[in-house]
Amino acid sequence: MELSKKIRVLVVDDSIFFRELLIKGLDEDKLIEVVGYASDPYMARDKIIELRPDVMTLDINMPKMSGIEFLRKLMPQYPMPVVVVSGVNDVVFEALEAGAVEFVEKPSKKNSDSMDILLKELKKKIKIASHAKIGRRRKLKMDLKSNNSEKSRKNQIIAIGASTGGTEAIYEIIKYLPTDTTGIVIVQHMPPVFTRMYADRLNMSCLMEVKEAEDGDEVSLGKVLIAPGDRHMEVFSSGGKNFVRCYEGEKVSGHCPSVDVLFSSVAKLRASKAIGVILTGMGKDGARGLKEIYDMYGLTIGQDEGSSIVYGMPKIAYEIGGVRYQLPLKDIAGKIIQLM
Repeated sequence: MELSKKIRVLVVDDSIFFRELLIKGLDEDKLIEVVGYASDPYMARDKIIELRPDVMTLDINMPKMSGIEFLRKLMPQYPMPVVVVSGVNDVVFEALEAGAVEFVEKPSKKNSDSMDILLKELKKKIKIASHAKIGRRRKLKMDLKSNNSEKSRKNQIIAIGASTGGTEAIYEIIKYLPTDTTGIVIVQHMPPVFTRMYADRLNMSCLMEVKEAEDGDEVSLGKVLIAPGDRHMEVFSSGGKNFVRCYEGEKVSGHCPSVDVLFSSVAKLRASKAIGVILTGMGKDGARGLKEIYDMYGLTIGQDEGSSIVYGMPKIAYEIGGVRYQLPLKDIAGKIIQLM
């Protein structure tokens, strides 16, 4: 979408007070135009047909039909970018699974400071969502087996970075990986608290053990570590084993946690035994770090444009020469197994 063209937004929320705050705040942005609002999913459906907005903001808890159920009914008929506005609850991952592109946290206290933070984040997510490619998402089916020896995998590392659209992309990759897979470290751009919920959710549906990383956790076979939403994560070696360091820090490449920080640490540690994977997301975080892994003879994979919700991070990584294998999402898990 051209920046000169305003992003047409439909606001869906059953609270008159909150809805008016959103409309007023969004209309202050010169790149956004609120073209309509709806107080429930049935009204929203009619407004979508009438107004054809570019992006919809959607509350989860609404009368007549929940936002999740609405998404599941909407996406097959009218696929469009949706930004969910929700409290701290793992229901947001159901929304992302149902087709939402992004989410923002609804403040528990409705004071001016918390609303300003929400509106700033919502404007950012709306602009990202306006670039998203939305279509029917296919469920992937694979039968993957790891044939290489356990000894050869102990010192390997798989590092994955993602942003917008990444929660589902990561799941589509790791849910198929066997329990003896090389240790995996992940940075997914996400607010604090939600990363723990996301890790717990993945842990219940994947063969590998998945957890939110804690400082000093070992990167070991069969384990997936996800960086906390407000901490950088690096990999370091001690006593012949690999561990993670999680720490507060300034944003790098616009983010904390930063994919570049993770990838750079892997490149410095043992890039020749690393597999770096960069997935869908806006911006360039991770591109430089993936190039460092590539330059140190590591194996690198970039998600292709056709399967990316937002072809930003993998695009930059590919353009600067950091991607050895550019693949559709459905082929990445299989390639990881092959490269191990």
